[in-house]
Amino acid sequence: MTTNRTVATTIDTANAERAGAVIGYLPAGYPNVQTSVDAAVALAENGVDVIELGLPYSDPVMDGPVIQRAAEESLANGFRVAHVFDAVREITERADVPVLVMTYWNPVLRYGVERFADDLVAAGAAGLITPDLIPDEGAEWIAQSERTGLDRVFLAAPSSSDTRMRQAVDSSRGFVYAVSTMGVTGARAGVDSAARSVVSRLREQGVERTCVGLGISTADQVTEVLEYADGAIIGSAFVRALADLGVQGVADRAADLTSGAGRR
Repeated sequence: MTTNRTVATTIDTANAERAGAVIGYLPAGYPNVQTSVDAAVALAENGVDVIELGLPYSDPVMDGPVIQRAAEESLANGFRVAHVFDAVREITERADVPVLVMTYWNPVLRYGVERFADDLVAAGAAGLITPDLIPDEGAEWIAQSERTGLDRVFLAAPSSSDTRMRQAVDSSRGFVYAVSTMGVTGARAGVDSAARSVVSRLREQGVERTCVGLGISTADQVTEVLEYADGAIIGSAFVRALADLGVQGVADRAADLTSGAGRR
């Protein structure tokens, strides 16, 4: 069931038909590869438009404690980089949604950038989100993504200069990831008001699509974010649901949170 829809067209469709897109994050291999695949499919079956599949890493500098613990358990259980391609392949065979892999840059370098890009394509992935890679240091990945047609999602944060914002806009394909807070991931009582400012500044730089992540944990917050952004990215809330209630908990949480995208 490998999808022919790109991330861009999926986000555009969600914005035409509803308030916007919902992107759901889960770490590959947590608590094991098969369960992480089943949980990702459950997201897709309950309203999530794009899957963000995290590649567990030993030094996850942007991740909060919920995602860090999941990554540590995945690695302790034997997860290796090559397993992410198996996970993507099964998800795209079972669910008609684009799958982006979220990864820190060091694992890609160690695997080999060209080889990583080729294996992503073979698995049916849409592209990469690279939180610690900035565009002016990303020439090798930009070249490989151009060769293969893979999406590349760079980040913009409240601390980003206008120049950095422009680089993210010019270099990204799919969308620009707008970080709503300074700090690590994790659900918060209120999504930082800085998110509106980041999105506004990206709009000034000509961004076509920008999605807000870090801290979204309620349907009301999804609705709030989609008033000004093209997509809402949810991570820790889904990881916590998987840890506490398993795949069914993820399905129920997704149905609840994506209801926020049905409101205009």
